Amino acid sequence: MSKKLISALLVAMSPVAASAAKPIEIEYSATALGAASTGDFAPSMIASWRNGILSRKNTAMVDICAIKKLDTGSRFSWAAGVELAADYSSATDYERYDAGSNTWGYSRQRPAAAFIQQLYGEVKYRQVYLTVGQKNPESYFVNGLVSSGDLARSNNARGIPGVEAGFLGFQNIPFTNGWVQIDGAISYGRFTDDGYRLKQYNYYNDLLATDLLYTYKRCHFRTNPEKPFSATIGIQSGGLFGGYTKWYERGKLKREEKHGAGLRDFFDMFLPMEGNGDAYYKGSSLGSIDLKFRYRLHSGAEISAYVQNPWDDGSGLGKLNGWDGLWGIAYHSPERGIITDAAIEWLDFTNESGPIPWEPGDYPGTSLTQWTSGGDNYYNNDMYGAYANYGMAIATPFLVSPVYNLDGTPMFAHNMTRGVHAAIAGAIGNDVDWRLMYSYQQAWGMGRSPSAHCFINNSAMAEATWRADRLLKGLSLKAQAAFDTGSLRGDTFGMSLSVRYSGSITTK
Repeated sequence: MSKKLISALLVAMSPVAASAAKPIEIEYSATALGAASTGDFAPSMIASWRNGILSRKNTAMVDICAIKKLDTGSRFSWAAGVELAADYSSATDYERYDAGSNTWGYSRQRPAAAFIQQLYGEVKYRQVYLTVGQKNPESYFVNGLVSSGDLARSNNARGIPGVEAGFLGFQNIPFTNGWVQIDGAISYGRFTDDGYRLKQYNYYNDLLATDLLYTYKRCHFRTNPEKPFSATIGIQSGGLFGGYTKWYERGKLKREEKHGAGLRDFFDMFLPMEGNGDAYYKGSSLGSIDLKFRYRLHSGAEISAYVQNPWDDGSGLGKLNGWDGLWGIAYHSPERGIITDAAIEWLDFTNESGPIPWEPGDYPGTSLTQWTSGGDNYYNNDMYGAYANYGMAIATPFLVSPVYNLDGTPMFAHNMTRGVHAAIAGAIGNDVDWRLMYSYQQAWGMGRSPSAHCFINNSAMAEATWRADRLLKGLSLKAQAAFDTGSLRGDTFGMSLSVRYSGSITTK
């Protein structure tokens, strides 16, 4: 070994070199939460947008979390996170059919007493990242603080363990002089909620899908954000594939099928195509086409107008679904003040490209040769089930998630719906944050099997968070009061109170 190499190693191992290394900052928190309500479940606005940790009528929970974030200023950086929860919640009775005795009974279910909410590692090089593990998803296109939720992937359900790679935010496209930017990501994962599915299902009608795989992709383009006016356009796609499905009819198992989960299936789900043995397209693909216009005021506050068009297995991609979608106007201020964020949104899922899908090739000898793409049946699939994790919608919680179906139906029972959502948030001084939310909704069952009458729902929530640093640095208290009224979600009133302590540790 050369003297130069030995000298270099000694220098690298010396305390001087060690002191030159960047310190590592770990953020931690511990939260105690209690929630109680009068209905079968917690009010929807207490349960939603929490990454799936709370849904039951009464809940007591302790949550601890430690996260080391990426250093975005470094060329190479790593991150890691772990979040653990201990939970005691009231049980829920789901109807279940027993074929042996030809009788109906109940399956009593409650969340696990302890579970892993997050566990992941992450690396980045320049502006590209790779994440491995389970990490809480967020609403990508809309403001998760005041919006009803992203139509492709929101912060409503628990994360799905897997691998994701993408850009760390928007990046300039070469040769456009900064006028056009691109952002994108792709992920593959596996559901871990088979236990929940087996207990919640009624074993009478519909289907039971287990061992499912998941994929998510997005690609967006944005004009120069430094200018007062900018526009964003792109597409998001979520998909279910693989696994095993059983179909039941009047309590009898009619059919079962194992789906492919090999390398070719992963490749096919990147861009699903026909003719691969799954009757139509590989897996179940859905998502949204996104468009946003943003204007920055002289004060630095921003006003945005945006639309998300839902698509399901192709129909919505051709915009055959009328005015369906999320239409919104939002306000955001970077400065603390009485009002920092606000949004009003109109949501419509009543067209669904019409009620009838017709493919002549499925009916040999038919005289009806015209192809019709309809019956989109948003967030439901006849082979893979609902777009949900542990019963909570992976996308917008505006639709009633399958976890609320006491009859054991594993689908979104009311995806033919429309309504309005409004929210406003702000701060009082340096210590208090507040938020108010309200939504009104009408629903008519599912597009292919509409209900005989309209179901109505009103939901509202008031929230206040007190940053009690004057008592103890890092201490905060959050209180929520919410209600649902109407025939869709039922009448319920509930409250939630949480105490959180947070801080950071810096190591070398």
